[in-house]
Amino acid sequence: MLIREADAEDWPAIWPFFQEIVAAGETFTYPVDLSDEQGRDMWLLPAPNRTVVAVDDAGTVLGTAKMNNNQLGNGAHIASAGYMVDPACSGRGVGRALCEYTVEWARAAGFRAMQFNAVVETNVHAVALYRSLGFEVLGTLPEGFRHPAKGYVGLHIMHLAL
Repeated sequence: MLIREADAEDWPAIWPFFQEIVAAGETFTYPVDLSDEQGRDMWLLPAPNRTVVAVDDAGTVLGTAKMNNNQLGNGAHIASAGYMVDPACSGRGVGRALCEYTVEWARAAGFRAMQFNAVVETNVHAVALYRSLGFEVLGTLPEGFRHPAKGYVGLHIMHLAL
């Protein structure tokens, strides 16, 4: 697996699983009816932020990550990231590789920490992955997320000192 910078030509490969994940409404706080253009504008970030893709030997996009400042101004020293893995590729280490990549990017870029603002508590695989990489739950916003099947569930704020 290779992780490389994403560009506009990657969007047609990202969009089908991006749309599937967002429309399911189980893990992201995005509107479930995002258009292709809205999704692209939210995900493909301009510099100094970054978006990458994980690809296999044939160049097939397996997943993607976006990396950015968590806040602007005096909060810009904390990084954040988001991840989407094609559901057909889950369980193959794509999410872990992308997460490790973003942590290393944040360290190399001089960020002091990484913070995830809205990790849905029922997204147990993501929570376990982040914990395995050293992230901790700082707090949980009770009923901060309306899950389509489980009702109102908490949103974790997760943190990793770099």
